[in-house]
Amino acid sequence: MAVTPCYWLFKSEPGDYSIDDFERDGETLWDGIRSWQVRNCFRDQMQPGERFVFYHSSCPQPAAVGIGEVAAAAVPDPLQFSQKSKYYDPASDRREPRWLAMPVKFVARAGSEYPLARMRTNRRLTSCRLLARGNRLSVLPLSPAHWREITRAMKLG
Repeated sequence: MAVTPCYWLFKSEPGDYSIDDFERDGETLWDGIRSWQVRNCFRDQMQPGERFVFYHSSCPQPAAVGIGEVAAAAVPDPLQFSQKSKYYDPASDRREPRWLAMPVKFVARAGSEYPLARMRTNRRLTSCRLLARGNRLSVLPLSPAHWREITRAMKLG
């Protein structure tokens, strides 16, 4: 029985970490996530080799701007233990960390950025969670059909 590939969308504010930073670094630890739902996706669902859309959010023109890949299984987020970090969590224990981070690697920059405004007019993306009212999660699952549509519009698929 064939396994349906899982695809994701990772949001980042370009002022904090942009596609330029991701491309320059090649690999990074996707850390600082403080959502139980996303933590559970990291822990229970994401697998090495799965791909994600890198999406710029909270900026003048939110857009899908590139592709990344899950590089390894989730690891404890080191920021939860650093008192100097804005992501410090005094309730987290090193033996049983509350928060996870995801090792990821850069795959490609979009041939053409795909702005949120254009996504909203695409009938094939009507059910995409990114477009749902009140959606605030920084990491979202994408259906294979939504993945194909977004990467096609970015001139990657």
